[in-house]
Amino acid sequence: MKKFLNRFLANRGAAAGTFLLLIVIAVGASASVLYEESPWMMVAQPLIKPFTDPAYILGTDMLGRDIAAGLAYGARVSLMIGVISTLVAVFVGILVGALAGYYGKWVDDALMRATEFFQTVPQLAMAMVLVAIFKPSLHSIVGAIAMVSWPPVARLVRAEFMTLKTREFVQAAVVIGQRPSRIILTQILPNTASPIIVTASLMTATAILTESALSFLGLGDRNLMSWGYMIGAARTMLRESQWMSLWPGLAIMLTVLAINLIGEGLNDALNPQLRKRGA
Repeated sequence: MKKFLNRFLANRGAAAGTFLLLIVIAVGASASVLYEESPWMMVAQPLIKPFTDPAYILGTDMLGRDIAAGLAYGARVSLMIGVISTLVAVFVGILVGALAGYYGKWVDDALMRATEFFQTVPQLAMAMVLVAIFKPSLHSIVGAIAMVSWPPVARLVRAEFMTLKTREFVQAAVVIGQRPSRIILTQILPNTASPIIVTASLMTATAILTESALSFLGLGDRNLMSWGYMIGAARTMLRESQWMSLWPGLAIMLTVLAINLIGEGLNDALNPQLRKRGA
């Protein structure tokens, strides 16, 4: 673990990304403490410019809502949706990929045809349709993002399983009579953890972008403040009050950048041999 942390933190981009992400997490976790009023509440004069009023340092929107409070509560929503939908997608992808890669034959054909079906439709378009069908809510957004995100994980896990199931330690487990479920869970799956972790970190960034796009288009949860909603609501005031779109846009950009930097750092730390070859 110590060696892993040393390799990870040796990557300056990963260290900077971790620092940025920790700030976002801290702000989101303490949103209700920093801002006791709901981010939907009108708390001041409309369209206060940033850095002109110490009480509303990032300004207010056209309804007099505190933009900083919206960013803080939006961080909580974006991270929650990003992490939960990624966990669900990774679980489904591992299940499909493991079964396809281990059993092969008709099981592989059937599962891969289903995977290809989901990959032929653009992710955002399918997510929009699913959210519209089940009505915009936290659960439908998480489910829709997870539904369109699992195919790459399934293909990755399948490829890893097809390679590892021919190794000697797996063949030895088969010879001594271990059940397929035990071989999958204890012999093969732990050896695929590194690429899955790296892929999951990058999927989280994509999930945050997808949720922001859905909220921007009016398909977000109406009871939750999100960065995408803030940008969508501010588009009518883009010429007069650019800061209303600027701050949530920066929040999305920095969070996604931080997660991508962490993903690159994880890739270097978990696959040091690949890093040496690349150098």
